[in-house]
Amino acid sequence: VKFSELTIDMFRMLQALEREPINLASQLNKTGSQEPTEKPSKRENPHKYLLYKPTFSQLYTFLSASFKELPGNSVLLVYLSATGVFPTGRCDYEGPYDFGGVLTNNNRDAGSMEVIQKRNNSFKEMHCLHPGDFFPFTRKPLFLIVDSSNSIAYKNFINLFGQPLVCLLSPTAYPKGLQDQTQRGSLFTLFLYNPLMAFLFMCRLTSMRKGMWDKCQEYLHKIYRDIAHLLTKSRTVGPGGVDDSSNPAQTSKFTPEKAEMTEKLQ
Repeated sequence: VKFSELTIDMFRMLQALEREPINLASQLNKTGSQEPTEKPSKRENPHKYLLYKPTFSQLYTFLSASFKELPGNSVLLVYLSATGVFPTGRCDYEGPYDFGGVLTNNNRDAGSMEVIQKRNNSFKEMHCLHPGDFFPFTRKPLFLIVDSSNSIAYKNFINLFGQPLVCLLSPTAYPKGLQDQTQRGSLFTLFLYNPLMAFLFMCRLTSMRKGMWDKCQEYLHKIYRDIAHLLTKSRTVGPGGVDDSSNPAQTSKFTPEKAEMTEKLQ
């Protein structure tokens, strides 16, 4: 991906998935040699593919490659940030291709939304990434993050193969005072990247004392530990995760796994 195509949301997700650097001094042997005592058996950070405005075929190609390369005891993480595609009508049977999804690049000049609306209602939008398009990849653990105006389309995601499955969906509407802030990046992605920074942004606070910041970070780390403890000890969390659909605009299924891949649409 080119630097000019690195959006702020993509940058934040990259940072969220990067592991903290290891202190090299702790890896030096006792003789003072500059060579580490042991070479790492695997890459320190998850392998990632960054796709900016990909077509459906490009996205599916990289998804297939990532699925093939996924090592054992790992999970495929897919992050989608794209324009929502909404269903054009009601069907007698609502399947995984009847709720719409997110729009991929159609290799044409934009103005494409008018083309989508004028398309024959009896056909599905061919450039839409539907929930059903991910079903083949649920044969392995999958963590799906969708940031879109139609993220709710993925709420009815079906776990066909009993593998760990996580669907983390953005709200479809934001408070009125925050609707004009999209040029600064998605608020949903900002909360994933740094919850404390997102909270300050919502409160219109531009600065904080370092001592207060450190104290708030300690509270956040405690919350993370408590959540992880509850999830790992809970008897209600099965292979498919736990579904929290109390917010009709947001569904979350949590299963703690290792991230392996990020995808970006715009």
